[in-house]
Amino acid sequence: MKRNYLLVLLTSLFSFLSVAQSAVIRGVILDEASNPINAVNIKANTGEGTASNENGFYELRIASDIEVTIVFSHVSYKKLQVKFNLKNGQELEFNPVLKTNVEQIATVVINTNTRQSVDGVTSISPEMIRTIKGAQPGVENILKTLPGVNISNELSTQYSVRGGNFDENLVYVNEIEVYRPFLIRSGNQEGLSFVNTDMVQNVDFSAGGFQAKYGDKLSSVLDITYRTPVAFGIRTDLSLLGGSITGEGISKDGKFSGLASVRYRDNSLILNNLETQGNVEPVFADVQTYLTYRFSDKFHLNFLGNISLNQYNFEPENRQTNFGTLQDPVALLVVYDGREQDEYQTYFGAFKANYFANEKLTLKLIGSAYHTLEQEYFDILAQYRLGEVNTNIGDENLGDVEFSEGIGSQLTHARNDLDAFIVNIEHRGDYDIDNESNLEWSVKYTHEDIRDRVVEWEVIDSAGFSIRPPSLSQPNPQPYEPFSGPLTAFENIRALNKVKIDRLQAFGQYSKRTTWGNNDVFYNIGVRAHNWTVSGEGIESTTQTVFSPRAQFSIKPNWEKDMLFRVAGGMYYQPPFYRELRDSSGIVQPNVKAQKSFHIVLGNEYSFNIWDRPFKLVTEAYYKGLTDVNPYTLENVRIRYRARNNATAYAYGLDMRINGEFVPGTESWFSFGYLKTEENIDNRGFISRPTDQRLKFGILFQDYVPNMPDLKMYLNLVYNTGVPGGSPSYADPYDFQIRLRDYRRADLGISYVLVTPEKSYNAKWKQPFKQLSIGFEIYNMFNNQNSITNTWVRDVYSKRQFAIPNFLTPRVFNVRLSARL
Repeated sequence: MKRNYLLVLLTSLFSFLSVAQSAVIRGVILDEASNPINAVNIKANTGEGTASNENGFYELRIASDIEVTIVFSHVSYKKLQVKFNLKNGQELEFNPVLKTNVEQIATVVINTNTRQSVDGVTSISPEMIRTIKGAQPGVENILKTLPGVNISNELSTQYSVRGGNFDENLVYVNEIEVYRPFLIRSGNQEGLSFVNTDMVQNVDFSAGGFQAKYGDKLSSVLDITYRTPVAFGIRTDLSLLGGSITGEGISKDGKFSGLASVRYRDNSLILNNLETQGNVEPVFADVQTYLTYRFSDKFHLNFLGNISLNQYNFEPENRQTNFGTLQDPVALLVVYDGREQDEYQTYFGAFKANYFANEKLTLKLIGSAYHTLEQEYFDILAQYRLGEVNTNIGDENLGDVEFSEGIGSQLTHARNDLDAFIVNIEHRGDYDIDNESNLEWSVKYTHEDIRDRVVEWEVIDSAGFSIRPPSLSQPNPQPYEPFSGPLTAFENIRALNKVKIDRLQAFGQYSKRTTWGNNDVFYNIGVRAHNWTVSGEGIESTTQTVFSPRAQFSIKPNWEKDMLFRVAGGMYYQPPFYRELRDSSGIVQPNVKAQKSFHIVLGNEYSFNIWDRPFKLVTEAYYKGLTDVNPYTLENVRIRYRARNNATAYAYGLDMRINGEFVPGTESWFSFGYLKTEENIDNRGFISRPTDQRLKFGILFQDYVPNMPDLKMYLNLVYNTGVPGGSPSYADPYDFQIRLRDYRRADLGISYVLVTPEKSYNAKWKQPFKQLSIGFEIYNMFNNQNSITNTWVRDVYSKRQFAIPNFLTPRVFNVRLSARL
């Protein structure tokens, strides 16, 4: 029924499409004393017109992709004439100042990016996101080049920020919080990012010190805004890894508009090149839509919907991993039997009602529901042997394993099922006190109903001996007496949880722009409150409350150099989500407290020109002091918490990024990050956290051939120093602080643009297209062997454990075709 309903919805959407193309200009008209001017006549040479209201505000829809001349006129002021050439769907803020003397002022454009500068938010161009692809395309592919952001698995959309883990990041789409699946343990299984890049209008990212209006997480905020269409259009993207098609349009009366997109992805091209050989079927698909209906100028209703179906079937056959040194090379050979079958189905729907009471007051009501059905089933027998490798150059058996040092087997089993249903209802308000001051508030209720069955066990055999878990203290009297203890699985987790969590959240914040002497000043103060109750079958109901005050202050000195200084900080709490309540044995612990962090961020932005082109250098230093920390272990992209607030931690570092037009007409950036984060568990002393990545370098570079500007290139390069590689099951993390090898990756893309909106074409086959390009991509161009985890193999003979790296994707070639109608 859900699929039939969605089909009807999509059919209705496209039946209302029209062919009008337009853009929007809006702003406020002021006099020389910064007072708003009422009844300014605004007229475009294409016929459109409007007038400013009593507060000086105006909004004008004009034709796109052509040069439009707009005249601002008033009987008491000098006429102003400005020319615009905006793209389809573009929205521009233009705030003119009308003078009473005979001189006409020059064109003044105030870009909305100014707001992000004072707020400490990084804005990323949606066109760049759609252009720069990767093994896991999307917003996350761009985030990994930013300082402070760590993505060490190119098949994963999960990322850590400034020492935090994957669960500490907020993601919003049109002010609606979105969720990720729960059971994922490997990036191979993960599928598509929720964020559909073909539907994106704005991308804002904050790596810390964010405002109270954002939720209760410790690390970062990714704030996405989807486009509201102004004309009919179709985008399509096809490659060897899958494809997408997105349609958009608006009804003739302008009241109804909508976006709808279908995406499909098959990662077989990448996964079939991994060291573990076998039959793999990773298929991911989703349907997403964003609809808007304008009942009147005061009342708009939006709907955001998503259905995602992900299947991952894997039958491993064999694997050989060479490691060790040139003098002492060792190989791990594994033969597999069994299979893994994973499936994730998520359904998400949200309504958002906007009521524009007047020019100052906006009221919103948001209701959303998220339902995920997940299963993780596998039975895999891995029979392995460690061996010495033949290193005799010229020998016909060069590289073969000649002598086995250790043999063994490992049987892993899982029957994990999860059914989670999350409902939210929220009221938000926004009141512009005056042109310089703003007040925002919200009250939100969330109900989480989670049913979870965990059945996992692992049996390890080495040279015919069953390995018992180190956590068991029963002595083994062999060889003097026979051992009579029971056979015990090395790891055995069995739990059935039915949990309900009710949350009540609220925030209020005040922002103001003003002057301090000749300096421009911005400040924001706010506070959040979060109350939650954990209950369920066999669980004693527990209620807790936290308050989170936050503040920001920015100053732009009246200097010859364009400088902005910023400081932000506050108390940040992260009330536990379900995964944080479940301990390593699978049992829910309702008394887990919210992790607490004190943030302080000092920032500087320096804007300057080189080669007559604009550049910006952004520098931020930060410190986070954490208490009531819930320790965890990290296996690939799966986090398993201890469900105890028995640790303290800290993180500090320095992030730098310079961006601008290194090549005229294109944006590129270079970033650097330094981070140190450690934790102290049970007062045993500080050790590195699983996300302790010390150095980070990122480059996003775009270029084109000067004599052939339609031939374009991008380079996406990341270098991260290694993070701690984890430890064997049941092991003490204090005994295992070995780091993984450094992560080095370079993705290259080359494309040729056949059709652009700026040109007209005589060839009939080109005329239907607004944009058309073809290209190819090289992922992991230098074929670096990056690793995400270690496989721990025990050798009975030498009594040693070998940390054998699990390598990520090798070099892969891809072909891509992109078009827009």
